Formats: sequence, C-alpha cells, structure tokens
Amino acid sequence: MKIPQISVFLENKAGRLAHVTRVLRDARVNILALSLADTSDFGILRLIVDNIDQAKEALAAESIVSMVNDVTAVEVDNRPGGLAAILDALEGGGVNVEYMYAFAEHRAKKAALIFRFDDPETAIRLLKGKGINVISGGEIL
Repeated sequence: MKIPQISVFLENKAGRLAHVTRVLRDARVNILALSLADTSDFGILRLIVDNIDQAKEALAAESIVSMVNDVTAVEVDNRPGGLAAILDALEGGGVNVEYMYAFAEHRAKKAALIFRFDDPETAIRLLKGKGINVISGGEIL
C-alpha cells in the first residue's frame, strides 16, 4: 500500500520550480499531488506523479537532483475533523508522522492525505484496524 513519491531538490531561486514543471510537462508526466517546502537556500518539491520512471529519467536528463521514496496515502472524509480521525487512529501506536500533505477537490466528499511515517507497516496496520481506507497506487492514479 505504499506509493512512490519523487522528491526534487531545488535551489531557492526564481524560475527553478517552473523549470522542473516544464521538464515534467515535456516528458508528458502528470503531477497528481505536490508539496513544496523551502529554507533560505533550498527547497524540497515532493511529487506524486502518474509515471515515476519517466519523471526520474526526464529530471536526470536535465541534471535535476531527485530521489524516490515510499509514502502512504489515506482516504479521509472531506469535512471538519477528518484529519483528527486519522491521527486518533495512530495515537498510542508509536508511529511518528515525519511529514504529510493533502489534496482534495472542493466538491468531493473524500480527500487524500499523503503521509511519510517512520514505521509505515505499523501505521497501515493501525489505520486499517480502525476501518480507514489506505489507498493503493492504482487508486490514486
């Protein structure tokens, strides 16, 4: 139930993000979800894409540094308290949320949360034990 995520390390300069998106566009890679975090010098762009291999290849061809790791996607009710219900399911299980981001379409009844856990197997077991839908790669794509 893990989903590959590509992380791109960007110099914090005007035009760097646009360059990455053009590279992916030209490679016909669709961005499904993203998160961008920055420091004073560098940023980390985290992406869920429809073709991870094609994305890696296109970025490497442009000497853009990236890495792939696995994340967990969880379906949540698109309403107040949805995130709290997910975190309640994890509480007491000893799982740390390293980072997360979300995506939702405002008219949808469900949203998806993308998590990076320190112990994904335990997190998935706890979530499923509470009846929470852990989304597979095919469902998100």
